[in-house]
Amino acid sequence: MELNKTTSPRKLCCEKNIQSERFTMNRSVVSDAAEWTSGVCDCCDDMRDCCCAFWCCPCFACKTTRVFGQCLCLPLLDVFGCIPPVAMSMRVSVRHRYDIKGSLCNDCLCSTFCLPCVWCQMSREMKNRKLPVVLGDIIHR
Repeated sequence: MELNKTTSPRKLCCEKNIQSERFTMNRSVVSDAAEWTSGVCDCCDDMRDCCCAFWCCPCFACKTTRVFGQCLCLPLLDVFGCIPPVAMSMRVSVRHRYDIKGSLCNDCLCSTFCLPCVWCQMSREMKNRKLPVVLGDIIHR
């Protein structure tokens, strides 16, 4: 803010306090973000999902996507790229829905090199959070 002859010292002080409060609020939002309830490599925590994901990853991905409230066949589009765009998008979406810390770069790396593990992690996260994931779930409760 520019200081000119018409700006009172009181107004200047108040505006600096407001800016300081905004900065503090923005920092607290970032620090309140949660962590994943399980790691990418914790696939064996749920052996049933682990086996399903490793022996038939496309089927497991479709099931997990449907539980998340998206189109059942969406993960089948991952076959057409070297970076699985749907798995990466779903991971980002899960992170945002549950306010989980992370980065797009990490999501891209995990989705590219650990695809079955990423689908297992997302499935476990949805089970552990036990939050309604679609509007229909909210209405029926």
